[in-house]
Amino acid sequence: MDAQSVKTSTNVPLTSQGPDAAKKIVGRKRGIVTDTLGIILAVSIAAAGLSDNAIGKELLDQTKSAYPTISKTWVDTGFKNALIEHGATLGIDVEVVSRKAETRGFHVVKRRWVVERSLGWLMLYRRLTRDYETLPASSQAMIQIASINNLTKRITDETTPTWRGTY
Repeated sequence: MDAQSVKTSTNVPLTSQGPDAAKKIVGRKRGIVTDTLGIILAVSIAAAGLSDNAIGKELLDQTKSAYPTISKTWVDTGFKNALIEHGATLGIDVEVVSRKAETRGFHVVKRRWVVERSLGWLMLYRRLTRDYETLPASSQAMIQIASINNLTKRITDETTPTWRGTY
């Protein structure tokens, strides 16, 4: 599970966007839950000012209702004890995975790279680099469409033609 803040375009109503003080972004926050393969199981869209815990609780509720056998999820340190307690009431073990403090820069963090990779895949879609949708439900649908497109490419082993390396 992870959350990502993105800027919004000018047509997004002020009521559905807000400031994310940590990232200094005015926009929306999108939260996703993936399985161990990176397939998106649940999506939540809210104003960026909403805490990760609030989005995480909604994501846990969505995931548990759609996939009742789920028993564990990994989160980063942005999620706090309130989410762990909410997960315990649902029967989901929420494990906080911390970065290694002694390692500077990028490094792979246990199980966290899967959801980070899924967020990276979403950013390859132009409509998702910035939130252009007026309604949060439309933004959620765009994420699901991008996820379906990504999954079909993975299943069919299709690659997008590129101009790189054609010389």
